[in-house]
Amino acid sequence: MVTNAASFGRSGVHDYILLRASAVILACYTIFLVGFIACSAPLTFDIWNGLFSSLPMKVFTLITLVALLIHAWIGVWQVLTDYVKHTALRGVLQFTFVVIAFNYLASGIVIVWGV
Repeated sequence: MVTNAASFGRSGVHDYILLRASAVILACYTIFLVGFIACSAPLTFDIWNGLFSSLPMKVFTLITLVALLIHAWIGVWQVLTDYVKHTALRGVLQFTFVVIAFNYLASGIVIVWGV
């Protein structure tokens, strides 16, 4: 079996499982929010604030944010490795995406938990 030095121990099966799991989480979150909006006829700020102030919703939102970032990272990594052949440019683009993703994660934590 040949091991790719740039894979950091990841395999295609690992990426496949992460993509499918993150897609399921994203779908569940979307279905829940659409259902909540549909069932809350006059959707006011108090109702919306009450939803996002509960602990289960905060946890579900952060899990969904992490799933979104994992899903996006695998997609960006696949696109960059397929289409950007210059190694240094690909590394800079991947580093830039990771910095942006961590900023999104930090912003999400601050927004959801109000830290």
